[in-house]
Amino acid sequence: MAQLSTTQPAGPAKAEEVKPPKAAPKADPVPAPQAAAAPETAAKPSWRTRALMFGLPALMIAGGAVWWLTSGGSVSTDNAYVQMDKVSVAAEVGGRITEVAVKDGQDVTAGQLLFRIDGEPYRLDVAQATAAIDAAQVEVGNLSASANTSAVDIAAAREDVKFAEVNFGRQAALMEKGFTTKASYDASRHAVLQARERVRQAEAAAAEARTKLAAGPASGVNPQVEAARVQRAQAQVNLGRTEVRAPYAGRVAQADRLQIGQMMVQGLPAVTIVDTAHPWVEANFKETDLADMRIGQRAEISFDAYPGLRVRGHVLSIGAGTGSEFSVLPAQNATGNWVKVTQRVPVKIAFDEKPSRDMIAGLSADVKVFTGSGTVAGK
Repeated sequence: MAQLSTTQPAGPAKAEEVKPPKAAPKADPVPAPQAAAAPETAAKPSWRTRALMFGLPALMIAGGAVWWLTSGGSVSTDNAYVQMDKVSVAAEVGGRITEVAVKDGQDVTAGQLLFRIDGEPYRLDVAQATAAIDAAQVEVGNLSASANTSAVDIAAAREDVKFAEVNFGRQAALMEKGFTTKASYDASRHAVLQARERVRQAEAAAAEARTKLAAGPASGVNPQVEAARVQRAQAQVNLGRTEVRAPYAGRVAQADRLQIGQMMVQGLPAVTIVDTAHPWVEANFKETDLADMRIGQRAEISFDAYPGLRVRGHVLSIGAGTGSEFSVLPAQNATGNWVKVTQRVPVKIAFDEKPSRDMIAGLSADVKVFTGSGTVAGK
């Protein structure tokens, strides 16, 4: 059986473009073998590197040793605050405020007027005391006149005594001869006694007048006049106290409590004066930091309010008791629930130089005290 041909029937042949074969890519030239590279020489550190590596640590160690030997140990605390003397100014007399001469935060000098109280009632007291002096002097004049009168009365009474004694002598002589009556004799005798009594009364009145006129042994002035003068002096002092003045130079605080027309009570604090010229720092050190601390050791002070500011100072005093000893409610350590707590002792640090910034009472500070030997301020 004939095998069927699968070929297509012959037809007109289509000319096909015969493309030439692509040339094979050329191979990269093989590099020529090179000689094996020589081993790299190990890099040696320069002299600067060696100086930094060994010199810097040695320098730090030497500096630390010098600091330790020259400055010694130190203790520090951040429980420290700027303190200043403060005085609460109170009126010594009561009355209505008529003038306020300062403002809060104002700097004042010693003796500068702070506020004034109505002085009219106190001026009236001065006038009344002056009138009392005049009345006392008039009374002294009356006593002097009374003393003079008593002297005259004494002289008259003595004359009456002489006359009564002469008359009694006559009656006695007549009585012996029987030419007078018993009644006349007794009357003349009674007249003598009365005259003598009038002399004693006049002398007593004169003594009383002299006593009232006598000057005091201390002042040399009549006591009534002196009492009136003292009363006027007190009235003048009270009048002067109606002007309340600063006791020393400083800065005014709490002046907003002063209002014109307000009634000021005697002795009630009205305004505060802060002595900004003499600040110090109160540092509360732990009791375990006081072993090597001495008065006079130098200190360094920094402030939270003024970063970068450093002020030199020295230990002025070490407190006589811990803070708990002077608290309103002292610790009751003699109880069953006692817990040991490290106590704080106030140490007063004085400034050795004037700070470049204004100090404010109550500012937080950091204090470092150099407790090594030879660290006393100024040495």
